[in-house]
Amino acid sequence: MSFINYASREINCKIVYYGPGLCGKTTNLHFIYSKTAPEAKGKMISLATETERTLFFDFLPLALGEIKGFKTRFHLYTVPGQVFYDASRKLILKGVDGVVFVADSQEERMDANIESLDNLEYNLREQGYDLKKLPFVVQYNKRDLPSLVSIDEMRRELNPSGVPEFEACATTGEGVFETLKAVAKLILIDLKKGK
Repeated sequence: MSFINYASREINCKIVYYGPGLCGKTTNLHFIYSKTAPEAKGKMISLATETERTLFFDFLPLALGEIKGFKTRFHLYTVPGQVFYDASRKLILKGVDGVVFVADSQEERMDANIESLDNLEYNLREQGYDLKKLPFVVQYNKRDLPSLVSIDEMRRELNPSGVPEFEACATTGEGVFETLKAVAKLILIDLKKGK
């Protein structure tokens, strides 16, 4: 649910990067943060647990323009990857406007991808959201590594409804901004419809 700040004339939208542990959620955010102009971004905050961390920062992409005289500010979050931190995941999903599911393309991580996607759908449903009605994008990360699952198989298992999808290598930035732009565009379409 977007938050409107009338004083600053900004619409604040929340994008959550979801996926299994060590799939590249944090790397995505670090890359975006490093390439965003200093005047257009807030401070990056990292909330560390013993084995995981949650990242957050907000930025104002000037290129996206305005909606009814309001600038759009995006708040990007990552969730902890391990199921052990499910309460944190649920909390971070509150008020979400769009979701990026980051999948690890390595064969040995397919079960973790499927489990994480099921967990995402469950946690959203618990809060009254339907993933099919939310701006949602899938990113197939780590496409530069050996022992990869084919894109066709990943699509079959993780994207049967055919939402926008991107191959990526978050460490080099390949596919990172394309993924972000796609989910941002879907959110803006929703905002313009007045959802």
